Amino acid sequence: MENVHSIENEKILSQSSDSIQLEFTIPASSDFFDGHFPEFKLLPAVAQFEVVTRFAKKYFGTQRFVPKINRIKFSAPIRPDATVQLKLDINKETQSMSYSLWDANNAEKVYSSGTFSVVA
Repeated sequence: MENVHSIENEKILSQSSDSIQLEFTIPASSDFFDGHFPEFKLLPAVAQFEVVTRFAKKYFGTQRFVPKINRIKFSAPIRPDATVQLKLDINKETQSMSYSLWDANNAEKVYSSGTFSVVA
């Protein structure tokens, strides 16, 4: 099960105590794309959010459980082998996280963004 929810070439572009910006590729071989529109593969919205919560846990120690999604918007499909950038900002006082996920080659092409509650 080598390609289970795989992400490749992860690199940190900037980081502070309450913010991080990453770049990574979601390879066509990732099982994220299995069965989701075989003729037009794309990363499902739930998989986009899974990636967001995975990195929130990795870099800020939050739990994967999300008690409340305040706002979330999916604006464009993510295709196989896309290189994307993700910015996460945590507000420890309000226990919330905001994020934006966009095309690494075109910052105007935002895939999704939102704000959700986190549990440390």
